[in-house]
Amino acid sequence: MPAATRSTPRKVAVVGVALSDCGRADEATPYTLHAQAARRALADSGLGRDVIDGIASAGLGTLAPVEVAEYLGLTPRWVDSTSVGGATWEVMAAHAADAIAAGRANAVLLVYGSTARADIKAGRRTSNLSFGARGPLQFEVPYGHSLIAKYAMAARRHMHEYGTTLEQLASVAVQARANAATNPDAMFRTPITVDEVLAGPMIADPFTKLHCCIRSDGGCAVLLAAEEYVRDCASDPVWILGAGEHVSHTTMSEWEDFTVSPAAVSGRLAFERAGVRPADIDVAEIYDAFTYMTLVTLEDLGFCAKGEGGAFVEKGRLLRTGDLPTNTDGGGLSAQHPGMRGLFLLVEAVRQLRGQAGDGQVRRPDGSLPELAVASGTGGWFCSAGTVVLGRG
Repeated sequence: MPAATRSTPRKVAVVGVALSDCGRADEATPYTLHAQAARRALADSGLGRDVIDGIASAGLGTLAPVEVAEYLGLTPRWVDSTSVGGATWEVMAAHAADAIAAGRANAVLLVYGSTARADIKAGRRTSNLSFGARGPLQFEVPYGHSLIAKYAMAARRHMHEYGTTLEQLASVAVQARANAATNPDAMFRTPITVDEVLAGPMIADPFTKLHCCIRSDGGCAVLLAAEEYVRDCASDPVWILGAGEHVSHTTMSEWEDFTVSPAAVSGRLAFERAGVRPADIDVAEIYDAFTYMTLVTLEDLGFCAKGEGGAFVEKGRLLRTGDLPTNTDGGGLSAQHPGMRGLFLLVEAVRQLRGQAGDGQVRRPDGSLPELAVASGTGGWFCSAGTVVLGRG
């Protein structure tokens, strides 16, 4: 069916997901990883490449979606290059779903790839302390306020306000590593303990090394399509039920409350639009560049009350076998984190709902597959958030 504006919104499904080679990819380029992920996601869908008439990409080159589309041999009629950090892909998924529902596109490919680890190893780039020193950032950069310091300061505020402990934060990393143990694509799978997390080298108080995400290479792709294409797909569809997005601040002095992330708004909107409650969710995939991100996002999505995140996470609830399986692939803390990791959250959520997670598969108490999942990305230093609710069947 040709893409055209429609009066009746179409349902939108995720019909293909895939990872590129991940972890250590010393011989690859970012374009290679984009292409690997795109080909694999298309093969996963069972559709032909001619169905793709939209592409969304960010983080590569000067004109990201244009350059990536050309490299992939695509000439899309719909594009998106929204770039809001780690929340980029959930926001893009929402935009793509809206476009497909309205008939402005039929199938949109979201694709990402990065050789962040390999580039540093080869000396092609160096680590950076800030995102720049122009505009609003000029008032913070001279004081050495790096990205990680901003997250660390927010974590310290939560500890001050609510009594959250270092051990509770460390338990997030421990559970992520336990989930990674069953994921063959995870970069680190050896179990760790709370004591080991606490004893690591200090990076930014209160974060030691294992409180922080790993640096890896890797890419992934997600293909969204209109409902009429589902019958031709190789796997059961996973439907986009609702999504929300929100931006909070860029200057820390403009952030009203360091203990509340923008997911408090994006999550509420996503759940309302999906017609579900946090209590209905079977699996949560949450951006975890640092342990505190997981804890505060769980609060802001409504899985526990504000200030109760520490008690919530320390009881093993985030394990694949826990009350709320979270970051079931090991997350950015253990599986892979090549940069803007939000697209990986969608891939893992879809695999869990399809029952394709292998030894890391989540099961409901009655042994059935999960029915609902949420993917929530965070960008910048809690500057932006995008949340997507997905459902099976």
